Amino acid sequence: MATGGCHCGAIRYEISGEPINSLLCHCSDCQRASGAPMVGWIMVRDDQLRVTGEPSIYASSESARRYFCIQCGTSLFYSNTDIMPDRVDIQLATLDEPGEFPPQGHVQVADRIEWMQDAHGLPHHERWAKED
Repeated sequence: MATGGCHCGAIRYEISGEPINSLLCHCSDCQRASGAPMVGWIMVRDDQLRVTGEPSIYASSESARRYFCIQCGTSLFYSNTDIMPDRVDIQLATLDEPGEFPPQGHVQVADRIEWMQDAHGLPHHERWAKED
């Protein structure tokens, strides 16, 4: 069983069983909703997710719903009854142990920000980059 929650702890969740997949999404909707160039997700069946607390819901399209914590703003879940009925995506970084579910691929790369193609080749810093 995997567990996770929002930044402030008002919403917690448990996942039973194994996820269907773990992917990095580059779609423009995820970019705008998260403020990040891509978002990691794990997909599970609806009946695998148990939520404690009351997430707020934003209808980002006719069939898509984004769930988030109204207290701290953490984006948590995504559902879309048209393209993935009976499934829910969970933002990977909201898991207590996100390293347990390494991404298996990239999706929606048609919307990928161009510089993301080579982003992993940039210099790496353990913490903050020093100013020159």
